Amino acid sequence: MSKLTRFGVSLDEDLLEPFDALCQRKNYATRSEAIRDLIRNSLVEEQWQNARGKGAGTLTLVYDHHKHDLAKRLMRIQHDDHDIIVTTLHVHLDHYNCLEVLVLMGDASRVRALANRLISCRGVKHGAFSVTTTGQDLA
Repeated sequence: MSKLTRFGVSLDEDLLEPFDALCQRKNYATRSEAIRDLIRNSLVEEQWQNARGKGAGTLTLVYDHHKHDLAKRLMRIQHDDHDIIVTTLHVHLDHYNCLEVLVLMGDASRVRALANRLISCRGVKHGAFSVTTTGQDLA
C-alpha cells in the first residue's frame, strides 16, 4: 500500500455545504473518500480525452431493429472490431425497440472510435458511452 499524505483544502461555505450534502446522498463516510473518487474520475476522464493507453467502457444503444437493416449494420460494425468487444447484452424492450449494452476494452482510441461509429448509425435512437479504466494506472 502506498504512503498516505494529508493535505488541507480551503473552500467557501457556499461550495462546502452542497458538497457535504452530496457526500451524504452518496453515502461517503468521509469527505476524503469523496475527494479521492473525484480525483480518480478526473484522471480517468483525462486519460480518455487524450485517448492514450488501454481503456474500458460500456456503450448503451437503443434502436428500432425494424429500421433499414440497422441491426445488420450494427452487427457488421461490431464484427469489424470484435477483439475489443468483451461481451454484449441484447434486450427486447418492446416489439420494435431494442436495448443493447456492449462492454468494450482495448486501445482507448479504438474503443472510442467504435463507440462513435455505433452511436452515429442512422436509426439509433439513443447512444451513451460511459468511460472507465482498467484500474491498472490508479491507486
